[in-house]
Amino acid sequence: MAGQRHSEDAKRREIYAEPDMPNPELISSAPADEPIQAALPLRAARHDDENTPSIPARILNEFVYCPRLAYLEWVQKEWADSSDTVEGRHVHRKVDVQGGKLPNPDEEIAELKVARSVELSSKSLNLIAKIDLVESDGGRVTPVDFKRGKRPHVARHAYDPERVQLCAQGLLLKEHGYQCSEGFLYFAGSRERVRVPFDDELVELTLQSIEDLRAVAEAGRIPPPLEDSPKCPRCSLVGICLPDETNLLRLTSENVRPLSVQHTRALPVYVQTHRGKVAKKGERLAITKDDDDPVYARLAETSQLVLMGNVYVTTPTLHELMRRNIPVTWQSYGGWFLGHTVGAGHANVELRTAQYKGSFEDQVCMRLARGWVQAKIRNSRILLRRNWRLEDDVGPALTDLKRLADQAGRVRNMNSLLGVEGAAAARYFQHFTGMLKQSGDTDSFQMQNRNRRPPVDPVNALLSFGYAMLTRTFVVALSAVGFDPYRGFFHQPRYGRPALALDMMEPFRPLIVESAVITAINNGEVRPTDFVRRATGVNLTDSGRKRFIATFERRLRHEVTHPVFGYRVEYRRLLEIQARLLGRFLLGETVEYPNFVTR
Repeated sequence: MAGQRHSEDAKRREIYAEPDMPNPELISSAPADEPIQAALPLRAARHDDENTPSIPARILNEFVYCPRLAYLEWVQKEWADSSDTVEGRHVHRKVDVQGGKLPNPDEEIAELKVARSVELSSKSLNLIAKIDLVESDGGRVTPVDFKRGKRPHVARHAYDPERVQLCAQGLLLKEHGYQCSEGFLYFAGSRERVRVPFDDELVELTLQSIEDLRAVAEAGRIPPPLEDSPKCPRCSLVGICLPDETNLLRLTSENVRPLSVQHTRALPVYVQTHRGKVAKKGERLAITKDDDDPVYARLAETSQLVLMGNVYVTTPTLHELMRRNIPVTWQSYGGWFLGHTVGAGHANVELRTAQYKGSFEDQVCMRLARGWVQAKIRNSRILLRRNWRLEDDVGPALTDLKRLADQAGRVRNMNSLLGVEGAAAARYFQHFTGMLKQSGDTDSFQMQNRNRRPPVDPVNALLSFGYAMLTRTFVVALSAVGFDPYRGFFHQPRYGRPALALDMMEPFRPLIVESAVITAINNGEVRPTDFVRRATGVNLTDSGRKRFIATFERRLRHEVTHPVFGYRVEYRRLLEIQARLLGRFLLGETVEYPNFVTR
């Protein structure tokens, strides 16, 4: 027996060990009297086995860890990478192969055999799993699940989520006729194996977790977020779940921890070269025109590709961008937003269902529209107060804007709200020139009122171009969250008009676009010579457009303190947060949608 065990261990070392890896340590499980993590007190409703999807064992792990996390990933199809998930994929690279096969359950195996990436499913268990490794020895099989971290120093040498996932794999193997009474967790961080026996207690916990997860999914109600849990900060979905923010808005918590956002250098790549070409060269985008030398942009540092005018993109490039979930947005040469190209799109049907349902309810539309218009007027007033440059007293205009903002919060129908919004915009833009530096060349930056299609002066040309870019930014953000950007609540849907993007950008028009226009003019980043004046209107030149794009993108990277949650966040990230908070409101998790009003 000793010789046989030594031979088996030697074969296992060939499977796991790297050149400098010590022998994996076999660790016995702890006594079975340790308290088991309580499952949700829900019983599964009857369901149609033919139409309901099987539960992935990985999602069962997430459910025991955090029911809300499992719901987000499985039902709402949310996903975000973190350093932990990337490292986990790296750890699994040795066992991720195609088509791992097991021997016949009735076959006598004289020596240890190994199968990698074995996929099994069972309708009776409502389970499906991709098992990292299955060891066949004699008449029994043993699943081995790879984990990226180190073995935890707890009584059972592993936490319940990992034990339940492994037990689910064992149940699938038994369902397919194999003898399976235990499994192993392999922790790559400490290069240790933990033995997990499938005793009655663990099997009961696993079956109960399957039943409870099915009940939660069929109920169609996302579980509430954890409160002040140490699990949240390192969770890859913390920026999607927004646990502290949601609890604050639900009035179940008074504290909000600063949102930890993974730093990224990914930025939009703008291409406005007439008859330019974008092609994929390895891990880079190559942008060329005719026989000129190419300009390169790394794909890993590209958040979206913005094409202005007549620009050609190769099919392989589009395929790669879709695989990486990098959207392509299309604008006319003058800057009008035309549309965007994405891959299969977000699969969160629940969110879009709630969006469509709310858009047909007058009360929901009115509540959201009042908040957006009121926040827009207040932010316009703050921008005017902060940037006023003339000696004339701007007090009467500020008083009027405050009165109109208060009035916007009390109106009872859309027509009245549109009237208030129009009066506030007229009053605000009458004084817009007073925020611009009037010296030297900047004397030509004058405007009497807001005009468009086409703009008749340089200031309005900058505003129109900036609004088009902000619309594009919101369309991309809303699509990434799972919304349909073309079905709104305040702006009425028209052919090709992204109504929801126009709704959401109302409070951010003064904070992002108008602030960028003021900065570009006052700092001399855009000059009067950067405009082409024709009988049909005023447009930016190529060089002027390029410099204003840089000002706009710099504004999106500006950090601001959130007035509700208290932490600092970039505007680019803030737009996504506000979109997700709108989803929390429409799905019934929060009573109100918190609009952003700067301090």
